[in-house]
Amino acid sequence: MEEDAGKLMHSGNGSYVDLNRAGVPLLEIVSEPDMRTGIEASEYAAELQRVVRYLGVSNGNMQEGSLRCDVNVSVRPIGQAEFGTKVEIKNLNSFSAINRAIDFEISRQVNLHSQGQQDSIVQETRLWEEGAQKTVTMRKKEGLADYRYFPEPDLPEVVLTKAYMDSVGKSLPELPEAKRRRYEEMGLSMQDVLFLANDIAVADFFDATIQKGADVKLAANWIMGDIAAYLKNEKLSINDIKLVPHELAELIASIKSGTISGKIGKEVSCIEWVGGALGSVSYSRLLGKTMQITDLVDIEKMVDKVIAENPKQLEQYRSGKTKLQGYFAGQVMKASKGKANPGILNKVLVEKLNAKV
Repeated sequence: MEEDAGKLMHSGNGSYVDLNRAGVPLLEIVSEPDMRTGIEASEYAAELQRVVRYLGVSNGNMQEGSLRCDVNVSVRPIGQAEFGTKVEIKNLNSFSAINRAIDFEISRQVNLHSQGQQDSIVQETRLWEEGAQKTVTMRKKEGLADYRYFPEPDLPEVVLTKAYMDSVGKSLPELPEAKRRRYEEMGLSMQDVLFLANDIAVADFFDATIQKGADVKLAANWIMGDIAAYLKNEKLSINDIKLVPHELAELIASIKSGTISGKIGKEVSCIEWVGGALGSVSYSRLLGKTMQITDLVDIEKMVDKVIAENPKQLEQYRSGKTKLQGYFAGQVMKASKGKANPGILNKVLVEKLNAKV
């Protein structure tokens, strides 16, 4: 652990010191040197971000400095046991930058080895230049002395007992990997699993929805489809919308049972997303107002009326232009304001249009 000492901001006019975060506690996590590619390292960093967000200890936003990443890169000939000279890379403010910087540095060092210039690889700190897509020397380091480490006499050793660590482990919430495994066991595809578990807020919304009895796959489809598209367009998080899990579960159940159509379901949910003027109307009453018409007699009356009002189209249909069935269906749906059950409507329509005169 350490304290934030501020950060340097580099521009074409010079370098500036930003002290806004000075004194903020930092927790440094050091991995073992067992990653071999840029994508592997960037995925590791992304998983760390998910973990700290799941734990609620940080928002993990790299652009705000809440999560930072420096990487150390070294290469060695095949068969060589010891690692090569380590080079540190800074100024990495995104996971894609981590990926590209590591791959560039690996390539740079391998090229030097292949040219017999491995001695020119020295322990140093390099910066990643996003515009040029390359690393450049920032400062040279000879060894640990250059870091100016010294003991702090006022900081005693901290001893963590196994019992304490076990108790902390038991208190942890479900972490990303465990959540992904649970979602897989539900029968969700890997695409669904990765999307839902990536954001703790989305995962919580999904879990709360299925706990209210919603179909697992339908809940995933709604969250990954219409809701995700709305959030992206409006630049919102799922916690910002008015729709809540039990309402989405009710909506899904209504669509699945045929009480309302999928189209009406989207219209209802959109009102909730944008916080429309529902006033004192409850969500259940709102669904009630948009229920599908499934009564056979009511649908037959609407079909008879539409056929009677369109004798020319009826004659054309019976003369062989059967595609006009879609026209009649559209007119009935228009008359019912989209509430007529499509399955019942089409069955009645076919019978009426093909009835012998």
